[in-house]
Amino acid sequence: MAGNGPAPKSNDRRARRNKDVIPQTVLRWERAAPPELPDFRVERDGQLVEFVWPERTHEWWQMWIASPQAEHFGSSDWQFLLDTALIHARLWRGDLSAAGELRLRVAAFGATPADRARLRMVFAEADGADGGSGRSGGPSARERYGAAKLRSLPGGKTSAAEE
Repeated sequence: MAGNGPAPKSNDRRARRNKDVIPQTVLRWERAAPPELPDFRVERDGQLVEFVWPERTHEWWQMWIASPQAEHFGSSDWQFLLDTALIHARLWRGDLSAAGELRLRVAAFGATPADRARLRMVFAEADGADGGSGRSGGPSARERYGAAKLRSLPGGKTSAAEE
C-alpha cells in the first residue's frame, strides 16, 4: 500500500530544486594599487576652481588604504571607492543628504562589524589566534578549577537519587 497524502510533484514542476538558475562567473583575480585622491577642478560661479579635499576625507581615504579589506580590492573597487570619496567630501562639507548614499556604499566594502558579518568577512588573526583549538588562549575551566567535583550547597534542591 502506498503512503498517505498526495503524490509528489514531478521534478520539472517543483518550485525549489536547489540549483543556481544563473551560473557563476569565475573572474581572474587582479589586485590593484590604491590611487591617490586626484587633483581636479570644479565649476563655481562660472569659473573653474581647484577642488580641495576636506582633511577628514584624506584621513578616511588613508583608513581605507590601510584596511584589511584593501588587499582584496581590484581596480573597479578602487574606482567605486574613489567616487565614494566625493560623497564623503560632500558630507564633510555640510551636505547631510549625502549620508545615506555614503552609508550604502561603504557597507559594500565591510565598513562596520555588521557589514562584515553580512558579507561573511572575518579577520585572519581572530580566526587563527587559537590555532584551531577553539580556545581564547586563557586557562580552560578544567585548568582553573582542576579536577574538583562540583557539589551542591546546603539548602539546595537535590534529586531523589542523591538522598
